[in-house]
Amino acid sequence: MEWHDWTKVADNGYIRNHVPKGDVLYGIEMMVHPDFRGMKLSRRLYAARKELCREMNLSRIIIGGRIPGYSKHKDEMNASEYVEQVIGRTHYDSVLTAQLANGFALQGLIPNYFPSDTASCGYATFLQWLNLDYVKGAKRQFSTVTELVRIAAVQYQMRTIKGFDEFAQQCEFFIDTASEYKSDFVLFPELHTTQLLSCIPGLRPGEAARRLAEFTPQYLDFYTEMAVKYDVNIIGGSQFVLEGDALFNIAYLFRRDGTLEKQEKIHITPSERKWWGVSPGRKVNVFETDCGPIGILICYDIEFPELVRISAAKGAQIIFVPFNTDTRHGYLRVRNCAMARCVENHVYVAVAGCTGNLPFVENSDIHYAQSAIFTPADAEFARDAIAAECNANIETMVIHDVDVEQLRRHKQAGSVQNWKDRRTDLYRVVYMEDGEEHSV
Repeated sequence: MEWHDWTKVADNGYIRNHVPKGDVLYGIEMMVHPDFRGMKLSRRLYAARKELCREMNLSRIIIGGRIPGYSKHKDEMNASEYVEQVIGRTHYDSVLTAQLANGFALQGLIPNYFPSDTASCGYATFLQWLNLDYVKGAKRQFSTVTELVRIAAVQYQMRTIKGFDEFAQQCEFFIDTASEYKSDFVLFPELHTTQLLSCIPGLRPGEAARRLAEFTPQYLDFYTEMAVKYDVNIIGGSQFVLEGDALFNIAYLFRRDGTLEKQEKIHITPSERKWWGVSPGRKVNVFETDCGPIGILICYDIEFPELVRISAAKGAQIIFVPFNTDTRHGYLRVRNCAMARCVENHVYVAVAGCTGNLPFVENSDIHYAQSAIFTPADAEFARDAIAAECNANIETMVIHDVDVEQLRRHKQAGSVQNWKDRRTDLYRVVYMEDGEEHSV
């Protein structure tokens, strides 16, 4: 189309010139209130536009974008030079930089697009995003053949800290990084919060666990804020929580829409029972997310195959396992059982653990970890059923895409179909939920 000014393209803002059968989505305007900037809201709005484009089988999105930073440089360069420097990251433009970061490509400059926009000196960028799923002439929505979910698994180094603010700073670094890579989930290790015990005078383990539980309100507020601010679903490791006189080890899911869910640790290790006095949980939950249903099982729980069987029966496609082990033997129990659960149930399993030391913190002094993402073992997945893994015992993070549609196909037509081939005439998993008996 031939570009005119904004008043003609947008019908002076009234949009009465909309063509219902058109194949291009035109972006009129997008704004974020100053009080809520820095929370990646523009990214979410652009993502919603792209999803609308796919749902309606439109070929592209086009934008006449402002360049409000240009007026500060108009005496030293022309608009074309300014735009080139923004693209080259020499200059930052509050609008164009964000649009480029969201996948839009510059097609040209439009002079006198919106003459009253003095900050842009009347110029606009002609930007375009192509819908790669577009099918010309299709009369229905085009469905993609992949459903990618990006997972970030943190390998968290335990170190002595002075207070909650230092703990929060270390965690926010990983969340910020995962968000920059546009992750859907970031997984923290089990009881990485025991790092907070390094700033509390030495106590017996049972007393220390209950003192740690006092940080729970701060922990919940912090991760809830981070999930919304950075637009990523967070599995916040786990934390000791007091409910009445009982102490539980609880993993929380912090959704990026600000809601949260919890999963109690079902099986308590002999060490947890002896030193911390932890009580066992009662229910295996599966949580709906914007990337499909997931399950969370804390460390020792992944070593009990019945729990993942229940999670898979409830629809979970990805199982997140925050763990905390002191030796390589303990880690290998978690790792090998996690890989087995992938084969048995056609699921992905992500594990994340702690490394480093906490001197003088009893029962949490040394750590061994190798965070990883595992897959079923078949031709369409990674050769060794390891989608990605960290080097052992260094502070880092692994980021990888998993395809949940591939799981569905594998479950239906893989080399082996463990879920289908179970001999339910000989054995079943029976469990109680809400006072009723269920079996899978």
